[in-house]
Parts: sequence; structure tokens; C-alpha cells
Amino acid sequence: MDFLTISLILLGLALLGAIILVFVKIKKTKTSESKDINYKAFFAIGIIYMGAGTALTAAINPGFLGITSLGIIYILISLKNRDKWTIPEKKT
Repeated sequence: MDFLTISLILLGLALLGAIILVFVKIKKTKTSESKDINYKAFFAIGIIYMGAGTALTAAINPGFLGITSLGIIYILISLKNRDKWTIPEKKT
């Protein structure tokens, strides 16, 4: 395949994904349920990402510093909202 065909296929997939996201957003706004954010989960995910990113950076190459920085961002978000560290109640 040539470059133009591959580009058109990728563009079509991106447009299809965008259309699906629009329909999901419309459906979600119709139900309009507010969900609380679990900031403890952000903290746990941040610790895991930071550890995995550091290990991958040391073992493979410095290209994995992005994973480490994503972990640091998650940790900072969770610590900024530490007063909201409650587990959301399940709505049945």
C-alpha cells in the first residue's frame, strides 16, 4: 500500500472513533448522573506508573520518562485533592 491509502484509512478510523465518542457523550449527558472521583485510585495509579516508568527508563531507554512524569502528575492531582479522599458510594 502506498502512503495515501494508509493515510486515508487512518483518517477514516479517526473519524469513526470521533463519531462514536460523540454518541457516547450525548447518551451520557441524557442520563446526567454525577459521579464522584476516587482520588485514592489516582494516587495508586500514580505510584504504579512512576515505578514502572522508572524501571523501564533504567532498563530500556529514556523514552519511558513520559510514563514516570504521568505517574508524578497523577500523584500531584491526588495530593491536591486529599480532602476528597473518600470511596464513592455505589448507586444501585
